[in-house]
Amino acid sequence: MTLIDQRVVVLGGTSGIGLATAARAAREGAQVVVASSNQRSVDRALTTLPTTTQGYVANLTDPDAVSRLFHDLGSFDHLVYTAGEPLALMSVDALDLAVARAAFDLRYFGSLSAVNAALPYLRPGGSITLTTGTANHRPNAGWSVAASITGAIDALVRALAVELAPIRVNAVSAGVIRSPLWDSLPEETREEMYAQLAESLPLGRVGEPEEVAEAFAYLLRATYATGTVVTVDGGTLIA
Repeated sequence: MTLIDQRVVVLGGTSGIGLATAARAAREGAQVVVASSNQRSVDRALTTLPTTTQGYVANLTDPDAVSRLFHDLGSFDHLVYTAGEPLALMSVDALDLAVARAAFDLRYFGSLSAVNAALPYLRPGGSITLTTGTANHRPNAGWSVAASITGAIDALVRALAVELAPIRVNAVSAGVIRSPLWDSLPEETREEMYAQLAESLPLGRVGEPEEVAEAFAYLLRATYATGTVVTVDGGTLIA
């Protein structure tokens, strides 16, 4: 139950929750690899992570690119998938299927493709940790796509845990987190959103990436946990 000298690959590990998870794993002694589709994001992340960290650029929605990535990486111990974009929120009467499909491609099919490509290189005793959310349990109007994606990933975790055993497969379900995922919103709008959400939560605030990274680190180390989703949401599901 230690990450010392374990090799951890974090796809989407160059910003937000992924970067915080990579940093946490490195502090616990892991040899960390981060990957993103954006070279600038990779370069920026490497300036904040230990010098032993490896960084790669790969389009995570392209199965061939993902396969090449793992071929280049070779063997490792743990896969973490945190890649994502702001959840696609749209009403059914204004549905944009292209946007919905793109969201599924990155969050759901990206996860499945990564698992498929990683399996030949995952060492015995290894683990896979995906990222989901609370939308499928507490959807609001306009959340049909977001709820579908998180529900699909929850189901995928359970199915993979059975199929890939004894490889451990789990996920972290995060509530709204103060992260670069929301940087596309104007700052005033973003801060207003955080404030409104904070008022509705038992903890009275939105979360920080480092707090979610704690859950990822736990699942990497938890050698008797599989097929489970750890929720870190500030009390969203009980509010």
